[in-house]
Amino acid sequence: MDSASLPLPFYLCVAAVVVLLVRSWKVRGEAWGIPMMVVTITAGSWYLVDPLYNDYNQYLREVGPENLSYGFWEVLIFFITLGALSPLMNKKINGKLPRKQSQILQMMKEKEIETPQFQDQITELAIYLFIAWALLMVIALFRVDFDFVGLFFPFIGEKAQPWARGRVGGGGLDTLFSLAGYIQVMLTAMLGVTFALSLRVSSLMISAVGYFLAAPFFLFDRTRNTMLAILLPGLMALITFRIRSGIVVKLAVLIVSFMALEAWLKFVIDNRDQLSMAQAMKYGGTQDVEIKSRKHLGFNMLEELGYINYYIGNGGYKVNWGERYFAEAVNPIPRFLWPGKPMIGIDYAIARGMAYGDQSASSGGIAASVSTGMIGQGVVNFGGILGPMAAALLMAIWVAVLARQDLMGHDLGHLLLYSIGLVLTFNMGRDITLLTIYPFVFGWVLLNWMNRKNGSSSHTAPVA
Repeated sequence: MDSASLPLPFYLCVAAVVVLLVRSWKVRGEAWGIPMMVVTITAGSWYLVDPLYNDYNQYLREVGPENLSYGFWEVLIFFITLGALSPLMNKKINGKLPRKQSQILQMMKEKEIETPQFQDQITELAIYLFIAWALLMVIALFRVDFDFVGLFFPFIGEKAQPWARGRVGGGGLDTLFSLAGYIQVMLTAMLGVTFALSLRVSSLMISAVGYFLAAPFFLFDRTRNTMLAILLPGLMALITFRIRSGIVVKLAVLIVSFMALEAWLKFVIDNRDQLSMAQAMKYGGTQDVEIKSRKHLGFNMLEELGYINYYIGNGGYKVNWGERYFAEAVNPIPRFLWPGKPMIGIDYAIARGMAYGDQSASSGGIAASVSTGMIGQGVVNFGGILGPMAAALLMAIWVAVLARQDLMGHDLGHLLLYSIGLVLTFNMGRDITLLTIYPFVFGWVLLNWMNRKNGSSSHTAPVA
């Protein structure tokens, strides 16, 4: 594309990203710096890389330069507000904690994972995680008529679907199935971290058996965000704590891992609409040149922000003044307890032309949901000025929540939550939603239960 077609606010946004990254790096020792860096990279990737990676000229034809220019100004408001609110939220949420400096950075310097105390925590947690995962898999096996291959070895058969349900849940069982799916993601991700950090044969074997039986269920699915959620926390732990060599070796491992992950995600994108992943591997994947040449789909939140401004401007969609955020907040309430519970994003999907049939149907009356994006979600809630500020406030709170896990990082559970939370942050670029961070939430619940069971009252305070 011609970079000259990009408006002034795009370059102001780029400058804001640079400023925030430099600032967050300088305060990385205060625990909130790294999370703010990750949030900044997330928003920058979804909104500033989009017009460079995709066809910005097509965006201009679809929604017009004015709506895209408004979008860049909204992104700029988000970045400015994020920079202003992150330290304030960190002080508000974490100000009473006894430790004020990053415990994770301190642990890296002191090689604390090699101590017997740390490995004791690894062993205990690995046992708890494996038992919880095994019990969940017993239920899953009943659900799929004991299809061991589909559940544990989907690369040699068809993947099983133990938690299948409609887009809109109804009965109590639907709620439990949905809950089970999120718990499975959380347990798999945490087993990956304990596997990466285990130095004892016992905990290493427990974690390895659990992780390598659990991970294929997600890797041979079609959903990229869960793949990232179960792969990256363990990889981050491996590179950060376990690899003892210098920065060159760590960078080499990171680059090779990124190339392998990128190749697999591209393979999934090319084939998921036509074949299962097992079938695609068996037949060598699609040979369609046009399909193989296409880019990653769904990486278009700037385009979606332009559409939001377009529909709000022509009256096709009205700002809902917090209703979307309310629907996100009450999502944990089972629908069988509240049949009229608001549905997330249905109104916008209808505005984008995805409506069909009856909204009471299990699909919610839409052919597909449409992500509004981290910043676009704020705009549909509160408009073009207050909306980006609201989104920035939520992400500043998230920065503080992650910083809290770092400040309490001598408790292994908080270290695991920190790594999972950082990874899930990137998925929040498509929407700030509990649906994305449920693995973190359930991990926090599990950690609090374990700490209370062990009488560790000093670690039972809420994370936010």
